[in-house]
Amino acid sequence: MKSIFFTILIVFGMLFVACKKENPLKKYMAKSWQTTYLKLEMPTYQKSDSLEIYEDKFDDDPEILAQSKYNLDGTFSAWFMNKKGEKTSNSNGKWRVENDSLFVEFFYIDREMKVSYHITKTKEGFLAKSKYDWDKDGDFDDLLTMKTKQIKE
Repeated sequence: MKSIFFTILIVFGMLFVACKKENPLKKYMAKSWQTTYLKLEMPTYQKSDSLEIYEDKFDDDPEILAQSKYNLDGTFSAWFMNKKGEKTSNSNGKWRVENDSLFVEFFYIDREMKVSYHITKTKEGFLAKSKYDWDKDGDFDDLLTMKTKQIKE
């Protein structure tokens, strides 16, 4: 009888500890980031048989830089920073993580966005990959690959 009691106690103790543990990716993401690389591949660009690729390495003194800040309360803000240090095109939204995936919801240029990314931590920041309808043709077949680095506020 004692062994059953201790077994039940151990099981409930493990469940309690597992439920209390905060998602390590959530804590990792709750920082400020800058995009250092972006590649967008659209295989059926706007229902055509053409492959459209947009790629930017953000080198050679770019006109704008994409930056974002994720808060532990599940909110985030994203913007572009111009050469003068001015923020433009600010967008606010909500975010959450599940396992190795980041889910964001925000409104941008008259469009409600709900995008999921597979996240891989890197030395500088993270690598994000997403399949989404980036070209607005109704097909979720466009692949976005993005690299970031952590920035100070």
